[in-house]
Amino acid sequence: MPSLLYFFAFCNLVIGSSAFVLGGILEPVSVGLGASLAATGQAMTAYALGAALLAPMLILATGHWSRRRTILLALGLFSAGSLISALAASLTWLMIGRVVMGAGVMFTAAASATAVSLVPVAQRGRALSIANLGQSVCYAVGVPVGTWIGLQWGWRWPLWLAAAASLCVWLLATRLVPAATTGSVVTGSLRTAAGQWPVWRVWLRTLLMFTAIFGVFTYIGPVLQELDGLDATGLSVVLAIFGCAGVVGTLMGGWAADRFGVLRTTAIQLTVVALMMAVLPLTAGHTVLTTLALVVWGLNSFGSMAPQQSRLISLAPSQAPMLISLNSSMLYVGAALGAAAGGSLISTVGMARLSWVGVPCVLLALLSLLPDFKGEPSKGSSG
Repeated sequence: MPSLLYFFAFCNLVIGSSAFVLGGILEPVSVGLGASLAATGQAMTAYALGAALLAPMLILATGHWSRRRTILLALGLFSAGSLISALAASLTWLMIGRVVMGAGVMFTAAASATAVSLVPVAQRGRALSIANLGQSVCYAVGVPVGTWIGLQWGWRWPLWLAAAASLCVWLLATRLVPAATTGSVVTGSLRTAAGQWPVWRVWLRTLLMFTAIFGVFTYIGPVLQELDGLDATGLSVVLAIFGCAGVVGTLMGGWAADRFGVLRTTAIQLTVVALMMAVLPLTAGHTVLTTLALVVWGLNSFGSMAPQQSRLISLAPSQAPMLISLNSSMLYVGAALGAAAGGSLISTVGMARLSWVGVPCVLLALLSLLPDFKGEPSKGSSG
């Protein structure tokens, strides 16, 4: 596989770690900024809305730019947002910083468009899984390490480290992304691409899946502390194990999509995620069982992105960058909805049972696969 894919994975590691470390340090952040836990959780909503609304708009506005230039803009915006967040003296400024960080998620579309252009069609699933690998590695490394640092030394430390890492990634990109990477990110007609019901069903599945996931993951630190009374070290270890499962799941998802077909792979993943979200509250008081449920959940939820992206590419290859960008928008709209729904229901269902809120969303995503199975091939990236 081309070495540039591994640099994209590193970029996604920094982006994911910087964005999602907040879930593990939510309580000290809320105390430090003098805001409620539920209100502070909406910082994830702000990030998600920036990614869902601003990132696609920027992708379309810079559609005639080279991929290299688009990538540098995306990483520059993310760095600026990380710095604003680290300097935030109030929840309002933290929200502003998170919105700017979200705009930088336009990197996903630019990197994915470049990744699929570097490999043969039969290797698209694996190329995408490598390029996106950092999004799962961040849960094994960045999020647990940042959580431990934030709980031990203060919540601003992880944010400052995120700002420094983001700037380093931007500087590396100026050297490592070849000037020859000149193909534009946006090609083809959005109206043509979006005029297919199968495309809309992929977007719907992504929306539902991540609404369910972020309904609990936005508050994962308090949830795990409520379930098992974990201290800072224990919480970091469990998050690291969950992240390791996500790394394996990301690679397995790309491989399974190429080997067994996108639809079959996605159906299995959604079924298992629904089961694990239902089981998680029942593991209260048993850290090993909680961790096991999270491992199985991580394997399947992280593994879902490469099959989803492969499906979009097979439906409209020439419009793939736009479709992937809008699929990322659905991911972040789902994250915003999940964070808002989870925050509003904490007082009703309690932290320990928060994952139950997302189960109906995953089941609806599973049902959305039924029309696609009719008359579709069962193997390959077209399946």
